[in-house]
Amino acid sequence: MKLLRLAPENTKFPFMRFRRVSYPFSAALSIASVLLFVLHGMNFGIDFAGGTVVELRAKSGNAEIQTLRTLAEKLNLGDIEVQAFGNESDATLRFGLQTGGDAAQQAAVEKVRAAVGADYEFRRVEVVGPRVSGELVQSGTLGVVLSIIAVLSYLWFRFEWQFAIGAVIATMHDLLLTVGFFSLTQLEFNTTSIAAILTIVGYSLNETVVVLDRIREMMRKYKKMPTAQMIDLSINAVLPRTIMTATTVFLALLSLAIFGGHVIRSFSLAMIWGIFVATYSSVFICSPMLIYLGLRNEDQDKAQEPAPTKAATSKAAPARAKPKTA
Repeated sequence: MKLLRLAPENTKFPFMRFRRVSYPFSAALSIASVLLFVLHGMNFGIDFAGGTVVELRAKSGNAEIQTLRTLAEKLNLGDIEVQAFGNESDATLRFGLQTGGDAAQQAAVEKVRAAVGADYEFRRVEVVGPRVSGELVQSGTLGVVLSIIAVLSYLWFRFEWQFAIGAVIATMHDLLLTVGFFSLTQLEFNTTSIAAILTIVGYSLNETVVVLDRIREMMRKYKKMPTAQMIDLSINAVLPRTIMTATTVFLALLSLAIFGGHVIRSFSLAMIWGIFVATYSSVFICSPMLIYLGLRNEDQDKAQEPAPTKAATSKAAPARAKPKTA
């Protein structure tokens, strides 16, 4: 039985030839992501923008989460989250801040009461303000920063310093482009999105470390091979594994995005974007960075090679035969 191969055998694609195109392209995308974040902003969810939390309890039987979600979406209150809470008869309903201040917020609560009050008892109504949301933003940002610092320390210890810097630059590239993706698509950015970003960071680093580990093996095996050619050989060696991993994860996330419902749709779509970005950065951002950081200073190595001496030259030259005298 012939095994399935997503990449042809003995692939020799010249990835490093495109580094003069990939870097300007990625720089333009990164700048666009920053501008989108500053000018267009993010669609912050209830966790970050604040809102109202309503705790419900079914008057008879269990709480029907899907029915509650359908009723809540018809109220036109913006993004609404409905989740099970406590025992089977309890549920929570959360919606964001309404335009018009406290009066509009109270009117939204009354809309919810009128829609579900016949079957559910209102046990608690709580307003989540911007102060709590600001703390969540700080905690999420701190978590991302600490994870990057930890990864930098590990890679610096595990590999050469050029590998660590290249991996961190690729990771920061993925973070910027993911933030730009959220700003451009206006997907709801909540605590689930923070989890998606951290997962993308982990996936990106996994892909990067696989490529870097193969580059390190090739460095030991082909000591005289030019750096660009050696990196191309390493990437082509792991290309089937990279394509297989990205394809399987993509299919799983595509299923979640289609059938997983509204709750995890932003997570699934962000992860699908992150797969392509992480695979691209591990090949076209991190790997060429090793060349620019001087992983192998080939000109210096040639200059340090000892020049052949006159004695060695005379030994190497064949001796001339003396002419025979009569």
